[in-house]
Amino acid sequence: MKKTDIKFNYNLRPSDPALFRQACDRQVLRLQHADGIGTLGEKSVHSVLKYYYLPRPECHEIPIDRFVADACCDGEIFEIQSRGFHALKGKLSAFLPDYDVTVVYPIAAIKWLRYVDPDTGEILPPKKSPKKGHPYDVLRELLNIRDFLSDPHFHLVLCLLETEEYILLDGYGKNRRRHATKADKIPLNIIEEISLAEVKDYLTLLPTGFAERENFTTKDLSIASGRSLNDAQCFCYLLNHMGLVTSDGKQGRYNLYRFIQ
Repeated sequence: MKKTDIKFNYNLRPSDPALFRQACDRQVLRLQHADGIGTLGEKSVHSVLKYYYLPRPECHEIPIDRFVADACCDGEIFEIQSRGFHALKGKLSAFLPDYDVTVVYPIAAIKWLRYVDPDTGEILPPKKSPKKGHPYDVLRELLNIRDFLSDPHFHLVLCLLETEEYILLDGYGKNRRRHATKADKIPLNIIEEISLAEVKDYLTLLPTGFAERENFTTKDLSIASGRSLNDAQCFCYLLNHMGLVTSDGKQGRYNLYRFIQ
């Protein structure tokens, strides 16, 4: 089966392109007042999404307990986290008893590469990256916070974006691209937002019709989703941890699972 033939019925959150564009425009103004690409302390994707999900600046960077929330208003916290979910453990332990917490995970579903000559400042024309982000990219990060996923106050949004990534030509090799510095990633468009507000919503990450199977192996999920066996194993572990599937022994060398009705 071709990957383009694989269908998913994601639980989509309504997007607001106009509001997203306003957040992007605000970030452009910030960049204009900076000394150059990569000089801002806060990366562009983080800044744009913070304003997109909570446009009121007075609600940003709010001290709570011994931590600082990215954005907080009316008992709801937004945390923008592109990687390193292990760093969220302390915050989630402190926030979840008293707040609804939405973790936003940005995914570059479409990425353009812009190479920058650090000596002249010349920015080369964009080149489309062959790498495409996928919702399953979050799975390994979720392992770090698996004990919080079933908390009714915990919510997750996978935000699929079109981005431009600026890379300084300060690396090695003939074209200086090897080990070059990734300076910043600029959001261009919001493609879709996948909402995982409740435990059962994680089943929407399965390929269409997959949850109707009587049982399945990790290899079955890998083939059906078009993702690696490691991704399938990780996803099954999380589903089992959240009580959505149960282990049913093995089928050959692969773990066998069945859905809990």
